[in-house]
Amino acid sequence: MMEETDREAVATAVQRVAGMLQRPDQLDKVEQYRRREARKKASVEARLKAAIQSQLDGVRTGLSQLHNALNDVKDIQQSLADVSKDWRQSINTIENLKDVKDAVVQHSQLAAAVENLKNIFSVPEIVRETQDLIEQGEFLQAHRKLMDLECSRDGLMYEQYRMDSKNTHDMTLIKLYFGDMEKLSEELGKQLWMVLQRSLVTVRRDPTLLVSVVRIIEREEKIDRRMLDRKKQTGFIPSGRPKKWKEKMFNILDRTVTTRIEGTQADTRESDKMWLVRHLEIIRKYVLDDLLVAKNLMVQCFPPHYDIFKKLLTMYHQALSTRMQELASEDLEANEIVSLLTWVLNTYTSAEMMGNLELAPEVDINTLQPLISQNVVSDLLDTYMSTLTSNIIAWLRKALETDKKDWIKETEPEADQDGFYQTTLPAIVFQMFEQNLQVAAQISEDLKTKVLLLCLQQMNSFLSRYKDEAQLYKEEHLRNRQHPHCYVQYMIAVINNCQTFKESIVSLKRKYLKNETDEGVSVCQPSMDLILDTIAKDGCSSLLDEVFLDLEPHLSELLTKKWLMGSNAVDTICVTVEDYFNDFAKIKKPYKKKMTFEAHRRVVVEYIRAIMQKRISFKNAEERKEGGERMIKEAEQFRFLFRKLASGFGEDTYGHCDCIVALAEVIKLTDPSLLYLEISTLVSKYPDIRDDHIAALLTVRGDASREMKQTIIETLEQGPTQINPNYVPIFKDIIVPSLNVTKLLK
Repeated sequence: MMEETDREAVATAVQRVAGMLQRPDQLDKVEQYRRREARKKASVEARLKAAIQSQLDGVRTGLSQLHNALNDVKDIQQSLADVSKDWRQSINTIENLKDVKDAVVQHSQLAAAVENLKNIFSVPEIVRETQDLIEQGEFLQAHRKLMDLECSRDGLMYEQYRMDSKNTHDMTLIKLYFGDMEKLSEELGKQLWMVLQRSLVTVRRDPTLLVSVVRIIEREEKIDRRMLDRKKQTGFIPSGRPKKWKEKMFNILDRTVTTRIEGTQADTRESDKMWLVRHLEIIRKYVLDDLLVAKNLMVQCFPPHYDIFKKLLTMYHQALSTRMQELASEDLEANEIVSLLTWVLNTYTSAEMMGNLELAPEVDINTLQPLISQNVVSDLLDTYMSTLTSNIIAWLRKALETDKKDWIKETEPEADQDGFYQTTLPAIVFQMFEQNLQVAAQISEDLKTKVLLLCLQQMNSFLSRYKDEAQLYKEEHLRNRQHPHCYVQYMIAVINNCQTFKESIVSLKRKYLKNETDEGVSVCQPSMDLILDTIAKDGCSSLLDEVFLDLEPHLSELLTKKWLMGSNAVDTICVTVEDYFNDFAKIKKPYKKKMTFEAHRRVVVEYIRAIMQKRISFKNAEERKEGGERMIKEAEQFRFLFRKLASGFGEDTYGHCDCIVALAEVIKLTDPSLLYLEISTLVSKYPDIRDDHIAALLTVRGDASREMKQTIIETLEQGPTQINPNYVPIFKDIIVPSLNVTKLLK
């Protein structure tokens, strides 16, 4: 090992020397380097010697201390041996001192008795003083005296327990002697509970009193803890301990909160229909006021570790939850369910209550548990929807019955601001829908959507009944056209109501429906539109029936001998139609437009039907010319009439009159050889014209032979007929009575 160390030292020295002598000029400094290294060596050796010397001194001191410790251990060992010897010799002596020990215990008890003797004799007097203090409201002083009495009693009972724990007679005697003191404790407790029950009032009027109550409760808590600790050590605990007044305090506050919530119901459904709204509003006001008082005042009267505001908040929340559950379990009406759910789901967490800024940040609405469970909410909503469905059905039925009574009035219906006849039915129906939707929107968006869907579904069913009633109204009128007196006006109102219903449905959806692609709504809408269009169409048709019933006598004069000689039937027809359409001006534009088109078509059809009934057969060319020109003139009268009636529609509503002109051209044709060509043109323009129509037309003309009729008809049957998809049929519904091609040819 030494040799290795020497080698390492030599190698290191060589390295150092090589480092110092790298250039020739450094050889001159060899002596200087030698002296410097010598000084370093001497310094290192001196430090080494000092270190070794210090370690040697430490070792010497340690050995000395070990030697002294060894001697001390030997002395202690000897002392323990002497103590053990003395202890074995004194066992018998200790047993002989048992009597002395008992005497000491008895002396201790007697000393305690002497010490408490004054208090023992003054117990009745202290009891009276304490009673007076309680009655005077001096609770702190009364409790101080009560503590002194309890201390005396507990001391005596503890000494008795130590002396003879099985001596129940003496224990009972002490307890009986201090019996009045226990009554005082109960009386004081009652007074404290009364103060706590009125704590929200007391803290505003006399906060010192509330602080005194809390201090007394804190004292009792400390005594309880001390007595429980002593019980663990000795097994003894005085009668009536632990009192647990802090626990009782919170129980009292909890019962007070519950009673306050329950006591806010001043009315019943029998005495006030708005009883629940009033009850919930009182609860809201009381709870908010109480929590603000607790936050701003009560927390100053209680120690911080009581966390009184948080505990009161929990009590109020639990009491409210219990009360809301009770209300939810009652047989509530629909409006009451809405009031309850609105309060529970919205009002409770709103700025009007728990979300009030003055309660922040202690109250965080995001951490509050729901007042009622989701299952209860769902049950209430189901009940509400069921009740609402029944109510809506009843309301709609009643609204329709009321509207039907208006239909038979002797006075005309009211008109809107634009002068269109209407009844109050759409306004009543949609006002009812609006009210229910506004109420539902207060609860939740989901309920609002459900109520909207329900309204639309019931509207669908209602419109079917409305359609049936309108049909019955028409049938009743046809049995006696003199009754009802204002049939036309009210039928116009029914037609206009259809447009109002359409507009109201669209408005309702736009206002209350966020997602218009809702499946239920998308199904209802086309169905309702179809029913409304059907009602309006049937209404317009019934009004036109009314018109044509009055036109029947005049239509029957057309294409007769009388007509050819100069009848004014068409003049009367035009005047009658125009007169009716003066009333029809009260119909809203969409339906009035369709009705005008239909009236034009029906007038033309009736005119053509008169031609096809072969009421006249022209005898010569002069009659044919006169009849054809008269037909063209009358077609122009119709054209002028319907152009006038359709002014403002922006479309050609009088094109059907061209058909009368076309028929007239066939009749007044002077060259029979051109007849086939003229009829071919007629057929190409009006592809729904049939063989019997052509045969009847040729019969009216009066100069076509049997062979000509047969040739024309057979030739037309062979030609292809292409129908324009936009073509409106005219001849389809015109039947040639008791006439067919075979009979005609014969």
